Amino acid sequence: MGNSRIGFTLIEMSVVVAIIGVLYMTVVPIYSSTIQRAKEAALKENLQVLRKTFDVYYKDRQVWPSNLKSLVGEGYVRAIPVDPLTNKVDSWVTVPSESGKDDIFDIRSGAIGKSLDGTPYSSW
Repeated sequence: MGNSRIGFTLIEMSVVVAIIGVLYMTVVPIYSSTIQRAKEAALKENLQVLRKTFDVYYKDRQVWPSNLKSLVGEGYVRAIPVDPLTNKVDSWVTVPSESGKDDIFDIRSGAIGKSLDGTPYSSW
């Protein structure tokens, strides 16, 4: 009988591992930037919704809301949205209408760092 070979040679296995490595090195950066872009889009949407809610609240009551929980308690939103970058509800940074006032005129993300376009999240 002949000498039959079963299995792969070391060179064949090395080529397969190299191909998998190249694919991994090209896919991971694309995947992570896509995830980051999605989080940034969700953050922009949450900020826009909250700011519109503040405007509606002010239009209805002629005062800015005193805190985020009052928006939920008075039926303006179902729940305070999660900051997609910090994955927390309590990381929002509120901006009062005037210095020293205890109200909410604007809101910012509590996330540190910069976005993919180079602007700080705290400036959004």
